[in-house]
Amino acid sequence: MMDGTFNENDLASVVEADRAHVWHHLIQHKPFETKDPNIIIEGKGMRVWNQVGKEHIDAVSGGVWTVNVGYGRERIANAVRDQLVKMNYFAGAAGSIPGARFAERLIEKMPGMSRVYYCNSGSEANEKAFKMIRQIAHKRYGGKKHKILYRERDYHGTTIATLSAGGQDERNAQYGPYTPGFVRVPHCLEYRAFEQDGAPVENYGVWAAEQIEKVILAEGPETVGGLCLEPVTAGGGVITPPDGYWEKVQEICAKYEILLHIDEVVCGIGRTGTWFGFQNYGVKPDMVTMAKGVASGYAAIACLVTTEEVFDMFKDDASDPLGYFRDISTFGGCTAGPAAALENMAIIEEEGLLENCTAMGEYMLGKLDELADKHTVIGQTRGKGLFLGAELVGDRETRAPADEKMVQAVVADCMSQGVIIGATNRSLPGKNNTLCFSPALIVTTSDIDEIVTAVDGALTRVFG
Repeated sequence: MMDGTFNENDLASVVEADRAHVWHHLIQHKPFETKDPNIIIEGKGMRVWNQVGKEHIDAVSGGVWTVNVGYGRERIANAVRDQLVKMNYFAGAAGSIPGARFAERLIEKMPGMSRVYYCNSGSEANEKAFKMIRQIAHKRYGGKKHKILYRERDYHGTTIATLSAGGQDERNAQYGPYTPGFVRVPHCLEYRAFEQDGAPVENYGVWAAEQIEKVILAEGPETVGGLCLEPVTAGGGVITPPDGYWEKVQEICAKYEILLHIDEVVCGIGRTGTWFGFQNYGVKPDMVTMAKGVASGYAAIACLVTTEEVFDMFKDDASDPLGYFRDISTFGGCTAGPAAALENMAIIEEEGLLENCTAMGEYMLGKLDELADKHTVIGQTRGKGLFLGAELVGDRETRAPADEKMVQAVVADCMSQGVIIGATNRSLPGKNNTLCFSPALIVTTSDIDEIVTAVDGALTRVFG
């Protein structure tokens, strides 16, 4: 697909500039002393091309579950360009046309929610939610109801505060000390229930939620202000919640007057076949955060959405100079984000991508199940919509995790075949053993067949 815009000399200089000056994310740079970094030059639909012209089908939507509507969407780029020429930025104390319009469209998709706070990353959106919970604690509870619960295996961002709410010990390692007042609750991965003391065989979802209540009671309900959860755990192993879990969680939050904050940074804007992951489970959150798929990576944008009840807590006493939410996100005032998000949402609606996500998700999960019938190294397949995982094990009976180097070898083998997949990585000590798949919502059955065929071959070569 590479159109010849770049010649060989241009690309050689780009590679050298990258090697000399760019600090890449999530990767050890020592190998770049003897080999070239990978530079993605162009993308179209489901495919991307690197600097040597090699074509790859992207089964992880930009590497981190972001490019929901695929690459090369001119209408999004054009909308951003037009908006930037007209009005590119003003601080968020004022409004903008795309900001108002996208907020209105977004709230239409979120019954029960009403207010949109703009910022520029998922980490930042989650920080804003934490700050709101803390400010409410001071405004209403003398500062006492300030603790925020988070779940083992969940991930909420890269800042120190969001790492303080990070349930992935390997990702958190070496970044402490952390912000006080964050308390961990157990995970809800039924496949690993046998590792949790006292886990019953039946009704695991309710049991897992009850473990949250035990933590609340141990901490003191009067000290707990918020509970932050992913609707489907992402980097912690693509964990879909067990039956009965969310209903019990909702009941617990209501019982102890705890704000329910759902982190939709990965699941939001269609990834699970609904606009938001929580909508699969009948949940009524107080706060919802989102980022990656909001504009499919065409512009930086994140949002914290709240109910009117939460919003009203910050305008109940206009005479209090500290009473409102005294916060700013500089780049939350950029207009490119909501302009891109409006077009992104329109594409999803016009092309029926929620429906395609559901149908293709079912098809792909079925294909992964077929792989599990063939390869005993696959202990479990799971997922929702086009957010899927295959947990690899060394032994199906004991469920001992597969060796991480072999899991990464599967990812590398697929890459060599021109198929980009993911895997849990530097997240859970000894348990980075789940292959991750999140192709764009435009994916077809033939794309899925190509992805699964690559994984099949990789598993055969790596594990035999």
